[in-house]
Formats: sequence, C-alpha cells, structure tokens
Amino acid sequence: MEAGDDPLPVVPESFTLTARSGAVTVECWDRHRNLVRRVRRVQSEKRGRMDLEIERYGAKSGTLTLLDLADPSNRHADRRGARLKYREQFRRSLRRQLPDWRIAELSTEPDLHHTLSPSYPRAFLRRGPAGLAAIGASEDALSPEGVLSFGLIWLDYLRRRESRVTIEGLAIFVPAAARIATCHRVRHLDPNAARYLVYVHHAGHEDLVDPGDYTNFETRLDPCHRAPGNGWAERIESIEGVERRDRPDGSVSLAVRGMEFARVLNDAVLFGIDHKHAGGEAQLSEIAGLAAGLARMRRAGAEDRLNPLYTRDPEAWLESQVRRGIEQIDAMLHPAPVYGQVPQFASGERGIIDLLAADRDGRLAVIEIKANQDIHLPLQALDYWMRVKWHLDRGEFAGSGYFPGVALANQPPKLLLVAPALEWHPTNEIVLQYLRREIPAERIGVGIEWKQELRIMFRSFAKPWQSPYSAR
Repeated sequence: MEAGDDPLPVVPESFTLTARSGAVTVECWDRHRNLVRRVRRVQSEKRGRMDLEIERYGAKSGTLTLLDLADPSNRHADRRGARLKYREQFRRSLRRQLPDWRIAELSTEPDLHHTLSPSYPRAFLRRGPAGLAAIGASEDALSPEGVLSFGLIWLDYLRRRESRVTIEGLAIFVPAAARIATCHRVRHLDPNAARYLVYVHHAGHEDLVDPGDYTNFETRLDPCHRAPGNGWAERIESIEGVERRDRPDGSVSLAVRGMEFARVLNDAVLFGIDHKHAGGEAQLSEIAGLAAGLARMRRAGAEDRLNPLYTRDPEAWLESQVRRGIEQIDAMLHPAPVYGQVPQFASGERGIIDLLAADRDGRLAVIEIKANQDIHLPLQALDYWMRVKWHLDRGEFAGSGYFPGVALANQPPKLLLVAPALEWHPTNEIVLQYLRREIPAERIGVGIEWKQELRIMFRSFAKPWQSPYSAR
C-alpha cells in the first residue's frame, strides 16, 4: 500500500524482491500497473505490518506499507488505503485550485481529543499572515455530507491554535453527490464568521461553485387532512398508556412511549410492531394485549432494561415525553397541534426526530430531538429548519391546512435542539456559532431520568461568532 494509489495484492506470481549492490528493490504488479521501489530502510515493524522508507523516481522518499490482511489489526486496511489515496488527490486539488497558498499541513490522522476525523483529509494553508482551512470528502466516503461539520470544527481549531495567523475561511471539496446538501448548508452560515469556498470534484478536476445558486429544495408538504372519528382510534386510544398522533394524511398513529403498534385509516386498522396486520373486532383483545405488554416492558421502572422493546427507538420515546411536556420545552408553544416529520425529506430516514409546532405569537418552532451524542446534530437540524422556512415563505402551511385557527407569523422559525444534558457533543456549540444570526437556535438539555420525568436542566442560546482576532 502506498499513499495516492490503490493497494496491490502480494501474490507469488506478481511480486519480487531483488538484492543488488547492497540495496533491495521491491516490485509488484497487476493487470493495470507496475510498482518498482528501492528500499532505504525499515521504518517500523509489528505483527501483520511493516512500513518501509522507499526511494521513488527522482530520489524522492516515501513510505510503502506491507500488510497481512489476515491479521485482525488490519481489518480496516482497505478503508485506510482509500483514505491515503484520496489524501494525495486532495493535495493535488489544493495545488490546482489554490496555487497561491502554501500547504503547511495535511493529514488524515485521527485526533479524538479535538474531534478531527480520519475520514476526511484536512489541510492548513498559508499565504503570508493569512491562513485557510481546507477539508475534503472522497466519492466513496461513508458520509460525504458530514464533511462540513468536521470542516467547521477544523476551522475553529486552527483559529484557536494559530494565534499569529488570521484564518480567513474554509475550503470544502465534495463529490457531486454531496454538493447540493453542502451548498444549502453553506448558504445558511454566517458570512461575517468566515468565507467559504465550495469545490465539486469529478474525475481528475474540480469546479468552484457558488452556493447562492442552490435555492431549490428536495422537500414535500402534503395537504393536511383531519382524521375522521370512526370509533376505532378512540377505542384503542382509551387503553391505558396509549398515545394518539393524528397524521397529516388523515391516519391516526397509536403508540406506547413512542413505539407505534397500531394505525387507523378510515375504517381499517393495522396492528403490529415490525409487521402490520389487518385487524377487526375479533382482534381488539389482541391489540389491547399488545399495548399492555408494551406498557409493561417499555417504562422507566422496567425490570429488564436490556429487553429490545425497552432499548429500541430512544428518540421516539424522548419525542413522546417532549410532546407531553412541550410547554416545558417552551412555555409559549401551543400543546397542539404538533406535527412530526412535516415537511418530508425526499431522502427519507434522517436518524433524528423532527417536530413542528407554533407558539402563541404564531411563530413556528422546529424541534429536533436526539437521545444520544451526534456531531452532526446542528447541521441536520439546519436541514429541516431551512425547508420549513422555505415552505413558510411561500405561505404553504396555512394553504395546506396546517395549524388551523393560528395566524402564522412571517418570522424565521425558532430552532430548538433537545437532548439529554449529558449527551451533547462538545462540538455542537462550536458549529452552532457559525449559523446565520437570523437563525435563533437554542440547546435544551433534559435530565438523565427523562424516561421517568422530563426535567429541563439547562438552556443555552447559540452565541454569534466572535472574532478571535479582535483582542490582538
């Protein structure tokens, strides 16, 4: 394995070691290429791995790594090889697109203390007293949309570390598949906090794009229909512990602490957890038994806390607590209606719970719920917020039947992020400070015993970005 190239398999018929005049030459080949390197010395050696200092053409030094893929310590070697390959492509991209800047640092090494991921190569560029942070995501990155979160963390880290350099902004290199999500997010970052350069890379070249050109969203706001009162939903809702959620499509979702076990649409009822089955009068006792079993196993004082029904969907459980105590989250919010996953994302599952409510002044409130630490929570919340604002600006909520009787204000929606107080990732506050100032973001931490009782432990409004250079 050598940085900048795909790994080569070592097999007897395509690998040789040659000793001549006191030097060793390694040669390895496949159908597409041939690698010949002179070995200067062994840099390091451990079980399953040997790093060699080699001499490339032009007497340039480099590192060649020999790996035994059967060794458990090398199970992620293919992923590391892909990162090293893209790191060298990223280096070439920086030189092509930013030729006036000197690459002072480039790395893919993890730094857990400062939350610097090995998944995205990062660079520090210098030009006299000015600096620039840069980060890239390859086409085969597991989550190329996550590059901006780590880019902002890298930018902020460099600004604190390089006290004698003015870090002007951030250059982001993304594959075409991530350009739309990245540009939408960049449009909603504070232009006074940093300047942002977005490059979309293709095979062998990159294009500088203007995030301002990306104004249309993949989003859908379906008409809101009221559920008819046909008796089925009311009968199941009367079972102890059952929560009712009226959905915009006219159906009724019935759940126990966030876990849906039945749904009613018109005269039909479906019930079950993983798979829904048609039900009727003869199944009512079975439906009641299912609800009672969930209520027994899915409660704060449950004896078996390793039971999958207890551990499953913690965000949905936290959502049910937030809905029940929504005026604790914000005393101005109407307790009903509160809509879930409205508007809908074209990309489908997001991993966090989106709620939409309105306050007594008619201002919309986007509520994002996460039960566990998530570095990407601020920008994922921004994804939902910007779509809500897009529909709001076009008057589509009132026109589609949402929030009947409420005169919606034409103000930017509130952004409320709700998570257990001990589950906030320390970088969330850093990322939030880079959002535009018209996005009123608030972090709300709930107590560790939220399954038993929803208690607000702290509130923290996102602070606008403050220049670290103003005190110099």
